[in-house]
Amino acid sequence: MKAKARRGDPVEALGNAYRREIVELLSHQPRSVQEIADRLPISRPAVSRHLSILNKAGLVSDEQVGTRRLYRVERRYLTQVWNDVATRFKLFAENTATRTRRRR
Repeated sequence: MKAKARRGDPVEALGNAYRREIVELLSHQPRSVQEIADRLPISRPAVSRHLSILNKAGLVSDEQVGTRRLYRVERRYLTQVWNDVATRFKLFAENTATRTRRRR
């Protein structure tokens, strides 16, 4: 029996500042590892590790274009994650406000 591929946690993946910067860069256009590394103060291997985490979380995808591998943001999934997080924060804020009013 084949094991199911486990998807990483997108919120955890976005918890790193460099990964958020990578997502920001990719939101403008697809880029290679080298193009990303040229814009950040981290090495190509570090960029590759960050991209791997983002890819496992479903936030970016990659494709071979000629001799280069280009990475792009998965906009639809990123939007879904953002909406889910915003909804959770809203519920948390509402529940906190309700509990605070009850204590008074």
